[in-house]
Amino acid sequence: MGQRLAKFMARTGVCSRRQAEEYIFEKRVTVNGEIVDTPAFNVNGDEVILFDGEKLPALEQTMLYLYYKPVGLVTTHKDEKGRTTVFDALPKTLPRLISVGRLDLNSEGLLLLTNNGELARELELPKNAWSRRYRVRVHGKVDQQKLKALENGVEIDGVSYGKVSINIDQITSTNAWLTVTLNEGKNREIRKLMKYVGLEVARLIRVSYGPFQLGNIKRGEIRQVPQKVLKEQLGGRFEI
Repeated sequence: MGQRLAKFMARTGVCSRRQAEEYIFEKRVTVNGEIVDTPAFNVNGDEVILFDGEKLPALEQTMLYLYYKPVGLVTTHKDEKGRTTVFDALPKTLPRLISVGRLDLNSEGLLLLTNNGELARELELPKNAWSRRYRVRVHGKVDQQKLKALENGVEIDGVSYGKVSINIDQITSTNAWLTVTLNEGKNREIRKLMKYVGLEVARLIRVSYGPFQLGNIKRGEIRQVPQKVLKEQLGGRFEI
């Protein structure tokens, strides 16, 4: 029976499953010398599978890393504008990794990285409801009622944003520190929510993603999650 080609490609860490499906549609993948142009193709791993003429990486033990992404790095493997990426900044001794979701250029904090595209997909899927927690510094006059109104979801410019938890940690006349927790994390969601209530985000730090915490990791530092911890946290949801 085997498994879908795109899933197998993602498992090797060469790309995410979604990217693999795109590469297959683009006819960049061959199996035993034949071009495959549909993701609905099963393999068992014994085949000669080439992507852009190169063999896929060998399957490795699933690894997950915690990385403190600094401001100024783009979360992508290659940036069309030539900006420095997260992967440019990582030690060259690491295996090929892909990110679990993204942090935008001006955001910092916890970014999960893995060599398993299927694990990345599992952690990203909204239906799995992995909560993301952020420390957010905002400029402007904080209106607690307006912030409260965001908690049950809101629509901004035709985009629906789900439930969010917002706590005010510290407040002055001109700025405040908030803790914001959400379960999906659409593109620039927190910045758009804050703008909607008249606040400007001055600093945004992701401090946790599901059970994984930024803790005392320093800016630019990366740490591997021990296999025992990985199995404890994910064993019930994902085969490690």
